[in-house]
Amino acid sequence: MQRILVVDDEPDIIRVVRGYLEKEGYRVFTAINGRSALDIIRYEKPDLILLDLNLPAARNGEALDGLDVARKVRASSGAMAATPIIMLTARVDEMDKIIGLEIGADDYVTKPFSPRELIARVRAVLRRGTLPTANSFIRVGDVLIDPDKHMVEKNGRFVPTTPTEFTILKTMAAAKERPFTRENLVTALGDDYIGMERTVDSHIKNLRAKLEDNPRKPTMILTVFGIGYKVSE
Repeated sequence: MQRILVVDDEPDIIRVVRGYLEKEGYRVFTAINGRSALDIIRYEKPDLILLDLNLPAARNGEALDGLDVARKVRASSGAMAATPIIMLTARVDEMDKIIGLEIGADDYVTKPFSPRELIARVRAVLRRGTLPTANSFIRVGDVLIDPDKHMVEKNGRFVPTTPTEFTILKTMAAAKERPFTRENLVTALGDDYIGMERTVDSHIKNLRAKLEDNPRKPTMILTVFGIGYKVSE
């Protein structure tokens, strides 16, 4: 049974989302602030996190909003760093969404949202991380991609990637030197991915930070001006 953590300070949202998720067969944990969310993530190791950006401070603890929680998850070690995150946000400023994606969120849902839409997003992100494949290892320089295990290594060391990042990287690496438009990469993420084409830029930025020796002067994940991106040897 896949495990999902719902982090939101609004009891009605937690109640509704939990009900829909449990009806779909997921095991659900809940938290109302960032500190308790991080404790649950460490000890319960959820398969996916639904994370509200606007969180209150924990009692007798530091204030952690959703972006802070996402940063700490992505800065952690091992499998926890690759835990898929879907942001829940009432903020209308597009920059907040971009910041969340650059931190490493896989997707976002804007409040108010349809619970059915949220379930579709959850399924899509989880499926992105578990779909089997018949492809063999893909090697690009000192980077090794294992499509079956959804793992990436650089110089023999595990590199945590989110399901969205992994799909983008695998798609381009499997066709080295072929330029991909942002639309191509959104299509590779599946029909139920509803993110904007421009959010691909945030995922590319994250991949460069993880895999390039100098992210400001990339040698593997290259920009093809006027088109999009490609993976090069």
